[in-house]
Amino acid sequence: MANIASALLILVLAAAPAAYAATTYTVGDSSGWTNFGDYTTWASGKTFAVGDSLLFKYGSSHSVAEVSKADYDSCSTSNILKSYTDGSSTVPLSTAGPMYFICSTPGHCSGGMKLAVTVVAASGNPSTPTTTSPPVSDGGSTTPPTTTTPPPPSKNNNGATNILYNMMLGVFLVFGTTVALMG
Repeated sequence: MANIASALLILVLAAAPAAYAATTYTVGDSSGWTNFGDYTTWASGKTFAVGDSLLFKYGSSHSVAEVSKADYDSCSTSNILKSYTDGSSTVPLSTAGPMYFICSTPGHCSGGMKLAVTVVAASGNPSTPTTTSPPVSDGGSTTPPTTTTPPPPSKNNNGATNILYNMMLGVFLVFGTTVALMG
């Protein structure tokens, strides 16, 4: 019976990390957080979920400032929510909703060094990526980008509940098969 318990414990421990794996996204990939990045394109096609994190890698002439949407749109640094200046900053994505980042060095944000992401609730199911349209210019004024977010997960289709259910089902199937073979 001790062997059965050991086998079940190993099964549960082996399945658990895959069910709750978070992702760390390096902003700008190998280029990092620079004046030359296209962060709208970089973020497109990615789904950022609660529990994931953003890793900003940048030189001493840059910084990362988390700001409101209004400050993001106007590249204003007057009401910074959080500031990072160490050259390698990890920002945890702890709540669902939009998040906005700019470089607070004068001229960098207006040159495109800004990032908007929408964080979705953590789920065991794949979700539709968030997409952001590029700003539209009509020669004098610029219309800010628009963001389309996927609908929230259905309450009847909770990813964590599905994972737990599947793990429990697997444990009972292994246990039942083991008992049947022993009996």
